[in-house]
Amino acid sequence: MPSSPSSSHTSSCRRRCTIELATRRTERRASRRGQNLGRALLANVVALLPLVALAGSAVDALRSDAEVGRPGGRIVFALRSEPKTLNPVTAVDIAAHDVIGRLTADLIHIDRETQRTGPALARSWKVSADGRHYTLELRQGLRFSDGHPADADDVVFSFQCYLDERNASPQRDLFIVGGQPIVARKLDRQHVAFDLAQPYAAAERLFDSVAILPQHLLEKAQQEGRLAQAWGLSTPPDQVAGLGPFRLKSYVPGERIVLERNAYYWKVDRGGRSLPYLDEIVFLIVPSDDAQVVRFKSGETDMISRLGAANFAALSGEAAGRYRLEDLGPGLEYSFLFFNLNDPDPAKLPALVPRQAWFRQVAFRQAVSAAIDRQGMVRLVYQGRATPLATHVTPGNKLWINTALPRPQRSLARARELLGKAGFSWKDGTLRDGSGAAVEFTIVTSASNAARVQMATIIQDDLRELGIQAQVVPMESRAVLDRVTRSHDYEAAVMALVNGDVDPNPEMNVWSLGGPTHLWRVGAAAPLAPWEKEIDDLMRRQLVTLDASERKRLYDRMQVLVAENLPLIPLVSPNLLMGAKTGLGNFRPAILDPYVLWNADELFWRAAPRP
Repeated sequence: MPSSPSSSHTSSCRRRCTIELATRRTERRASRRGQNLGRALLANVVALLPLVALAGSAVDALRSDAEVGRPGGRIVFALRSEPKTLNPVTAVDIAAHDVIGRLTADLIHIDRETQRTGPALARSWKVSADGRHYTLELRQGLRFSDGHPADADDVVFSFQCYLDERNASPQRDLFIVGGQPIVARKLDRQHVAFDLAQPYAAAERLFDSVAILPQHLLEKAQQEGRLAQAWGLSTPPDQVAGLGPFRLKSYVPGERIVLERNAYYWKVDRGGRSLPYLDEIVFLIVPSDDAQVVRFKSGETDMISRLGAANFAALSGEAAGRYRLEDLGPGLEYSFLFFNLNDPDPAKLPALVPRQAWFRQVAFRQAVSAAIDRQGMVRLVYQGRATPLATHVTPGNKLWINTALPRPQRSLARARELLGKAGFSWKDGTLRDGSGAAVEFTIVTSASNAARVQMATIIQDDLRELGIQAQVVPMESRAVLDRVTRSHDYEAAVMALVNGDVDPNPEMNVWSLGGPTHLWRVGAAAPLAPWEKEIDDLMRRQLVTLDASERKRLYDRMQVLVAENLPLIPLVSPNLLMGAKTGLGNFRPAILDPYVLWNADELFWRAAPRP
């Protein structure tokens, strides 16, 4: 999955790492669309359909194995920002993906509980022996939420849209394999072939969260080069259609978005009843975390995602049968400190260049890491609901974490030993380099993320015990991102990344040379040292290795190199904290985005549905 920036939560698409700069986490994903063709007639037909019906033989339905629920009612969920668009091709923000993901569907889906792939719009698929050719069989009888049939033409059209450079889709780079775009070919109405220039490990995961678009509604916009502008928030609901469990009903700017049940949805429960159970999902726009908690406590919203530790503790004391809270443990987010290892112009950044002589030394980075009190961060910042990290892979990633790596331990003695051997010394309690210069630098971080500012302050205090003067400089999130990725006018930074999947492939943009989120040395054309070249090589080899055990071996080695050389100094992974009203059935939050909405088609009210 990919990676991208933003001032609050950032997202690009499901398939890469996402930069987390502000109040919380990041983002990633994609979704679908709709428009015309007998809209008035279809609207009337839909209105006459029963809201809950037993699935007929016309649709090759996917059967859910979740608890059988009762139909009706609605859920209310708060978004931290207003979606920027309803267009799956261009969406980058979390709010947009939360909404679009309920309107659309993908070919192959990653189960958020098992973290493994399974059928979705594609009922089955085959892979060639060389791993370069995929053949997908679509379900029969698929229809978009406006009633129009969906088939292989829509799939091929969708991939053309994502790959068209005019649309500037954040998904596009996912479909460039071996330097060549993936080719989608229609074999017949039910079968689509995908051709890759080279083998791509776990390629079926690429299809997750890639919305299939309605060609009948968007073809004209695509032909005229204005697809990127299609499906803005002002688009009439009857012009938006997808293959997801819900369809757009209404939008009140700055206030709410309402989705209603899609009568043409292709999933059923164990009894053969059409999903979803709910009649509506209401998304309220509530930017403040504290305001979201107030609305949840008052009963105005039914679920809450990504709670902070303090709010989780406050709610825990009041739950008493009103709602249930879930601590899922560490997710896939990891925070870290890193130093500027770019190659700056000395004339533009004269103060940075001499300090980079320290930053480039592995022993210096190891000493800084050894001095950091990660347990203190867990205790003070997250009230115990976080995990100290030795490398960038969190314990939440049970499939890929290298469990042989030792847990991080704070040791000022070890830090002093490393610095002494590297030619540093102390005078009057101040650490000095070989030339006698005092070791001091600034740490930038997002002012709007209180946890990150607090972690940077703890690092400042910890390094003071080593005689290092570090000054924390909180600034606006976009300013941090601009300094790190563009101007390179910074010395050290505290940031976070969140992976959109457990598979290593989404991290290519972080660890490959020249990757857009190769943060410590953005756009590096040549390796800094042999270890960086080896990391790049290991990531590229695992990308095309089809043997799972060999991929694991390569990725384990890569984690060892990160832990030893510390281009990013891992700090902690916060626990994922969620909540829902006690009467909400099939509430099963997961560590993969969208944490509480991933099974919206299965949610139901055990008692009388919420009106």
